[in-house]
Amino acid sequence: MDENDALAPAVRSILRAAEDRGDPDADRLSVDARSFPDAVASAEADGRLPVVAEIKPTSPTTAGTREADPVALAERMIDGGAAALSVLTEPEHFGGSPETLRRVRAAVDVPVLRKDFLLEAAQLDTVEADLVLLIARFVDDLDGLVAAAKARGFQVLVEVHDRAELRRAIEAGAEIVGVNNRDLAKLAVDLETFESVAPHVPDDVTLVAESGIATPDDARRMRAAGADALLVGSAIMDGVADGEGDALETVTENTQRLTHA
Repeated sequence: MDENDALAPAVRSILRAAEDRGDPDADRLSVDARSFPDAVASAEADGRLPVVAEIKPTSPTTAGTREADPVALAERMIDGGAAALSVLTEPEHFGGSPETLRRVRAAVDVPVLRKDFLLEAAQLDTVEADLVLLIARFVDDLDGLVAAAKARGFQVLVEVHDRAELRRAIEAGAEIVGVNNRDLAKLAVDLETFESVAPHVPDDVTLVAESGIATPDDARRMRAAGADALLVGSAIMDGVADGEGDALETVTENTQRLTHA
């Protein structure tokens, strides 16, 4: 984890908290993962844009906390056509938890991504998921952590922000790559980030566009630039407070707006 002094203070705080999480004595997991590439292909065959809809109670860039039941949200996202789900398990800054992921994954039949800041192999054994997120910038031994995740049966989404990180991801054996449009140094979003990195991603890699996708126009733009799937949180969770009545309908509508872009 080089150059962490260049990171936004909120990100530095998240990383400090991540270093203290994980039980080295936890039993090693063995996961029977649902195929993310198959879910992407199935959505496309059904005429839907493949969207990974994210259950995000809060974040350093979000005002307030959404109290909606995560299982109810997951079901409404799938009603809206989501090909897969993303669940935050980072507790201190995003309001997530492993238990939330367990509940959601038990309630749905689509792949579920564990969204967290994972730095070492012991942290993989916290909870079963179909995919885990590894952020290339923050992982010292990316090759080793990708291998450790795959050995447990996880599919691995390696997140990158530039071409140098992309090279590391590919060399580490990444088969699913996410390009984050958010600059973690400044927390600013620019969709041109994806457009600059995507042409250099090998054709046999499943490519995910992350962050800043707010409208159908944004979704179409990312697809035109080469995205196989889109990871969307805020634009789908927009308007959700207590998660009752109209708020849940809003989640379905927000998801449909993107899956049918």
